[in-house]
Amino acid sequence: MWNAIFLSLYVLIALAIIISILLHGAKPSKSLAWLLAIFTIPVGGMFLYLLLGRNRRKNKLLKLKKKAFLNLPEPLMEHMTSMSGKYQKLMTLVYRNSHFPPTDNNELRLLKDGKTTFESIFEALESAQHRIHLQYYIFEEGELAQKLLQLFERKIMEGVQVKMIYDGIGSFTLSKAYLKKLAAIGVEVYPFLPFKFGRFFSSLNYRNHRKIIVVDGKVAFTGGINVSDKYLKGDVELGNWHDMHLRLEGNAASHLDFVFAMDWYLVCQKTIPVLPLDMEKAAIEKNKGKLVQIVSGGPDDDFPSLEQTYFTIINKAKNYLFITNPYVIPGQALMEALQTAALGGVDVRLMVSENGDNKIVSWSVRSYFEPLLKSGIKIYLFPDGFLHSKIMVSDDSIATIGTANLDDRSFEQNYEVNAIVYDAAFAQLLKEDFLKDAYSSRMLTYEDHIKRSWGERLKEGFGKLFSPLL
Repeated sequence: MWNAIFLSLYVLIALAIIISILLHGAKPSKSLAWLLAIFTIPVGGMFLYLLLGRNRRKNKLLKLKKKAFLNLPEPLMEHMTSMSGKYQKLMTLVYRNSHFPPTDNNELRLLKDGKTTFESIFEALESAQHRIHLQYYIFEEGELAQKLLQLFERKIMEGVQVKMIYDGIGSFTLSKAYLKKLAAIGVEVYPFLPFKFGRFFSSLNYRNHRKIIVVDGKVAFTGGINVSDKYLKGDVELGNWHDMHLRLEGNAASHLDFVFAMDWYLVCQKTIPVLPLDMEKAAIEKNKGKLVQIVSGGPDDDFPSLEQTYFTIINKAKNYLFITNPYVIPGQALMEALQTAALGGVDVRLMVSENGDNKIVSWSVRSYFEPLLKSGIKIYLFPDGFLHSKIMVSDDSIATIGTANLDDRSFEQNYEVNAIVYDAAFAQLLKEDFLKDAYSSRMLTYEDHIKRSWGERLKEGFGKLFSPLL
């Protein structure tokens, strides 16, 4: 009797999942893979699908219309079309996805590695007069966390409001004792989708990968660097951690404050006042700083905005395209875009870390090397420690820096944010930095790569099999 009940329940759940896949499957290849898993792996296939496979764009976590929340006016598009140039379509694309227009009145400072970055961050935090907004995917206890705690206590005594978001999984090691200390000094702190058994299936796979600090709505930071002492002291296994961050001052900082405000609403259903923006003035004001556009994306958005941004930059490249990223696991669209650019004569170069922080991810990344190299793309393996930067620069005219990797997790499952900089001098600065790192890296050739052992090929095949889940 119990066997019959269990079998009937199993069949009903399986049918419900199959119908869901057929109705809401994002990509045919993934849908077919999940159907095969459900049919060939009893119970386990359904468990994996519920945990990792659901199309979140059809089943939104955040019941919030971003455009209405931001209260951005439609007439801005008229000014957007007045911006001539190579990247006008990209500006429009990002605006329609993320609802942030490009703004011209911005001062930028490129911050390389942890020491420089945190010196600049603490300098800005010390100057706070009204409020500090901070959110991180990884917030680890240590010297940096203790220093932040002491700073927050001083600033709160001065009347500064401090709000903090940490990812419930990325910052899983953050202790209750530290969180109690934050609350005791007056920091408003909330986790993003913390681990809870009741919503295990609905939230575990969807993480907030953003790294944002905004001071008084005027100075902001974003990039790849988390709050972790390994950015200052290195890692026992990997050595030095290398990364890139960006300091923004101006209208783009206000846009990052809007991103924080939306995430704040998600974690605690509270609204916070954000500085009003003169959107029309920002759109037409020129020659008063760097032209910057913020692009945010997450599984609740209608389209994969970060993937579309990368795709457009790749397709717009005419002379060169340099990419630094630790997790290059491109889907079919990005793979074809990269290969098409290289085969069309664009100097496409890719830099990844020779040392990986996860073996399966490293195997997956390397599984794409052969088709990339075959199309003429140059691949550089950075040897010193672990390279974690997420940079794309092209044609001495555009660059993007932020939190998004080149993989399905960043495009489909994570909440991410990047800054796009439309500026020749800034692009040249990043190009020079890339070339400097490339000089000290090992260039991988197609001829050498195809000589790798069958054991390495099997590892890569195993990693590629799991690439949609990484």
